[in-house]
Amino acid sequence: MAPYAHKKQYELRYSDFDFKDELRLSSLLAVVQESACMSADELGFGYDALKPKNFGFIIVNTYCEFRRPVRLGEAIAVETWPLPPRHVIFERDYRVTADGEEAAVIASRWCLVDLQNFALLTPEKLGSVHAQCPYRNEKSVVPPAWKIPRAEHARAVYEMCVKTSHCDHYYHANNAQYADFFSNCFTVREFSRPIASFQIAYIKQAKEGQKLVFWREDRADGALCEARGEDGELYTQFSIVFA
Repeated sequence: MAPYAHKKQYELRYSDFDFKDELRLSSLLAVVQESACMSADELGFGYDALKPKNFGFIIVNTYCEFRRPVRLGEAIAVETWPLPPRHVIFERDYRVTADGEEAAVIASRWCLVDLQNFALLTPEKLGSVHAQCPYRNEKSVVPPAWKIPRAEHARAVYEMCVKTSHCDHYYHANNAQYADFFSNCFTVREFSRPIASFQIAYIKQAKEGQKLVFWREDRADGALCEARGEDGELYTQFSIVFA
């Protein structure tokens, strides 16, 4: 029997592409998030199944390596599968192809939480669906490290306030939105360079009305950006490597 994977093809829209006629980072994250949700649905621990228990999955880290850009006019296919959980960490990987060629590989980490107090829950809380889940040990990509070091010499680039359009059904800024937030730390010229990889670490939820200040520290091969509250508290980190 073949290892489990959820597979789906997506027709992309003009609005999914940026000024380079390449797939936006936020659109890529939105598509793989969609695939993750549909996979969880068919495995028995999707949003509708967990809502009556007041449980939910919260993403804590995403790492992506590009093999090549996804270009305007191309359709993509996403393959995703869950890996065996470790204590309170649930991993899920993805493979993205464009016109039959591998375009990106993605690894992600999630936590199962009690939505009343956001306490972390173990896989056993899922009951029989955990025991019967066809977890797969294969990794699509291995991140250099899950923990992103703090920026030590960053400069403030811009600030914004989380608004209604940024929020999902957990009433915090959706994970895919952060790709746009962090892309705005760069000029069009700077972001014209090919992207080799990027990583986002979600540290603290930003809810409606939260003011965020975006900081950027340049590196030899890219940049490290941080979203901080006005008091300096860290909310989210973004690391990018240009090819």
